[in-house]
Amino acid sequence: MAKVKYYYDTDSLAYKIIRPLKRKSFAYIMLFLFASALFGFLAFVILLNTPFFETPKDKLQAREIDNLRIKYAILNRKMEQIDAVLNAIEDRDNNLYRSYFNSSPISAEDRKAVFGSENRYKDLEGYDNSDLVINTTKRVDVLAKQLVIQSKSLDEILKLAKSKEKLLAAIPAIQPVRNENLKRMASGFGYRSDPFTKARKFHEGMDFSANLGTPVFASGDGIVERADNTASGFGNHIVIRHGFGYETLYAHLSRYKSRVGQYVKRGDIIGYVGSTGRSEAPHLHYEVHKNGEVVNPLNFYYGNISAAEYVAISKIANQENQSLD
Repeated sequence: MAKVKYYYDTDSLAYKIIRPLKRKSFAYIMLFLFASALFGFLAFVILLNTPFFETPKDKLQAREIDNLRIKYAILNRKMEQIDAVLNAIEDRDNNLYRSYFNSSPISAEDRKAVFGSENRYKDLEGYDNSDLVINTTKRVDVLAKQLVIQSKSLDEILKLAKSKEKLLAAIPAIQPVRNENLKRMASGFGYRSDPFTKARKFHEGMDFSANLGTPVFASGDGIVERADNTASGFGNHIVIRHGFGYETLYAHLSRYKSRVGQYVKRGDIIGYVGSTGRSEAPHLHYEVHKNGEVVNPLNFYYGNISAAEYVAISKIANQENQSLD
């Protein structure tokens, strides 16, 4: 029950009931309704712009954006793999192919140079994920440019190769032991721990661990210059003179299948894996010499391994472990 209010009338000297005007009551009601509607509208707008209130369309768009982020992440991982293989090919191109043909190497700056100062990606700016999209697009563009440069370089090498077939046949271009016969690639080129003295010393070749009697192949065409055990530490070993400044050495053999003065071709069996000389276990010690200097044999396996296998072998070969001789 509503409270009754009174006021004192000085004329009649009596208390009288205060009766509210209907017009004022109506105005109060309308003001209340207007304020309530305004508050409700503002609350609705605020809710629409918060993550706590999503329409089905908002949820669908959010799911699509998440899917795109995942696809871009997968794409970037694949580009990392492509980049690793491409870098291996470029390394061969500069240090092997172009070196063989006395052609100047292509610098890394030229291979991976960014495009001109013009903003090629302006249309991709202004979005929530612009950085992700722009960076991925840039990587694709750089990889595409690298592939074009590498393709042109290989075309040039092919032209040079046609006039230098003898040189190509002489280059020690395969592993001297087949992959399926390997227990493991035991040690690579560079500083390694000596198995006998445990001192750190420079290992001038690569060690391939394999069973006794595993065939050893000539890695390039040439003439057998040595087949004896007179060199200190190498045990039974073979030296092939390929010409064009190249020589290869195959050490710790169990027996020979070639003789001094014999002309051998790439892939011919010249001997068998052993453990003669200064050797800790059955393996082949293999060296490549160019113009009297030892060079890393890893750069010469383009004839019988894929780019992916090259990357895998490179990781093992670059580990600073213990050699077997």
